[in-house]
Amino acid sequence: MQTLILAAGQGTRLRPYTNDRPKCMVELAGKPLLHRQLAAMARCGVESDITVIGGYRASDLDAPGSDIVINPRFDQTNMVLTLFAARDRMLDGEDLLISYGDIVYEPRVLQAVLDCDAPVCLAADRAWRRLWKLRMDEPLDDAETFRMDDMGQVTELGKKPESYDQVQAQYMGLVKIRGDQVAAFKAFFDGLDREARYDGKDFDNMYMTSLVQGLIDAGWPVQACLVDNGWLEVDTAEELEAYEAMAASGKLDTYCLLD
Repeated sequence: MQTLILAAGQGTRLRPYTNDRPKCMVELAGKPLLHRQLAAMARCGVESDITVIGGYRASDLDAPGSDIVINPRFDQTNMVLTLFAARDRMLDGEDLLISYGDIVYEPRVLQAVLDCDAPVCLAADRAWRRLWKLRMDEPLDDAETFRMDDMGQVTELGKKPESYDQVQAQYMGLVKIRGDQVAAFKAFFDGLDREARYDGKDFDNMYMTSLVQGLIDAGWPVQACLVDNGWLEVDTAEELEAYEAMAASGKLDTYCLLD
């Protein structure tokens, strides 16, 4: 399996913590986010063929046991173009694990994705509202749609919801493409219209959720790997500080156990 960690963004909402380091190197409870991810991966047996895709302050990346690839246009592009900056690491016939660089998760969350045998697997949090209430007064304000059919296959994600009924879980930024689909995945990307808009964004700034929705619309089976909490997204300075205070008091453990 090849593993790609997307860590090119500038993390502007995490300033001042990102003034001197990339977002994934910001510490949570004394340990960089990236190191927490690598530790969780190691506990699940994912210890080789890991590539961190950097951009902003890439020289400050510390990724032990991992290769580093640079998205030279990190300040002009979004996650999908960062992902494909490491296209040569997407090997036909080998599973492809993709992780955002600003999340941490318990090994059980990653294991749910690794155990999934669908063509595309997404980690998704059923108990997301509980976590979102830590982050904001009204969880729906920052949530995205996530709808599934009776078999747990995702039918819609990444849109602005109008009600909680449209959010059956929350996408977490952890994806696996089955090895026999990697060639088709690259071909799908190559076939996208470079002049089109994707959820309001141009091609270079497409969100990962827009890419996944495109796969769904094209008939790809995308399976939700459902968990209840066990992860954190660190997006703003206020969130980081709240998590730090909760970690110090022991209250964070009921949301995500930090290694």
